[in-house]
Amino acid sequence: MRSWKFWVGLAVSVLFLAIALRGLDLEHFWQTLREANYWWLVPGVAIYFVTVWVRTWRWRSMLEHLKPIPTARLFPIVVIGYMGNNVYPARMGEVLRSYVLRRNEGVPMSASLATVVLERLFDGLVMLLFVFATLPFAPLPDTYRWLVISFSALFGIALAVFMLLAARPAQMSRLYTLLVDQLAPVGVRPRLHGLFDRFIIGLQALRSPREMLTILLTTILIWLGETLKYWFVMHAFPFSVSFPVLMLMTAVVNLFTTIPSSPGYVGTFDAPGIAVLTQFKVPQPIATGYTLVLHVALWLPITLLGAYFMLRQSVNWGDMARAAHLKGAQAATPPAPASERDDVTNGVSL
Repeated sequence: MRSWKFWVGLAVSVLFLAIALRGLDLEHFWQTLREANYWWLVPGVAIYFVTVWVRTWRWRSMLEHLKPIPTARLFPIVVIGYMGNNVYPARMGEVLRSYVLRRNEGVPMSASLATVVLERLFDGLVMLLFVFATLPFAPLPDTYRWLVISFSALFGIALAVFMLLAARPAQMSRLYTLLVDQLAPVGVRPRLHGLFDRFIIGLQALRSPREMLTILLTTILIWLGETLKYWFVMHAFPFSVSFPVLMLMTAVVNLFTTIPSSPGYVGTFDAPGIAVLTQFKVPQPIATGYTLVLHVALWLPITLLGAYFMLRQSVNWGDMARAAHLKGAQAATPPAPASERDDVTNGVSL
């Protein structure tokens, strides 16, 4: 709570909640919650955990050039990371995930964080694919179109840069070295070099078209599975929209959760979800009840399971501070000589 990021995120969440709940008929809203058939959450939660397992398999394939790790060993680490995202601001659970991976498997944090960035990049690209695929069946509200265009540009540029880094690591390393040595203070150059070199190693999954296609297809499967959870939870409430509308809602709410907010994406998940549903003639009290219940059903089970795995693996809340410190300390390790950095093109770990 002493961090300015916490207070900025809290302000963003309050703003989005105010937008989401403006003009809400509270009596109808509470009636919707009382009459919902919550048994439909059971298959929804079950399919969600299937997608978490598929996410773990995807991460295993991205880590394979660093260290082969069975999916079963990675699953608790992934769940701990997602739990961390739900209770820490600024997606700090990703740092916690990489820290636990380093502690358990000895994988450098900078390299594993690069694979996490790739995950988020492919997630964002698939969300945009969902938007454009569903627009003919479920047109996006005009107020959100410019945000989708902005996200499209950002994710497209990021993917192009990452592919260039992965395809030409030695050349990019020499260019980066030149820029850092010219512009950065002498004292921080080793830290910047070390961070870049390990990050490049983590991007090596992008060097193979086959691996890129595998990541893309797996990511599409993951998000179709999550949309299926939206579909199951919808049956608990007195409304019905098509699957493409739920695909659009999945994409829009998850794109909006990239906006810094309070832990658990409060507000940034809810406001766009309610807006999409009301655009398709779902009454606001029902759309609000459904979106809030869906949010809790996405947040609570993975958080509880993550807390259980934290206890099982002797991870405590102080490990977050140690993870942030270790991330910086690893980046500060002096870089390898330029001749050794060229070995990155052959997949040699530094």
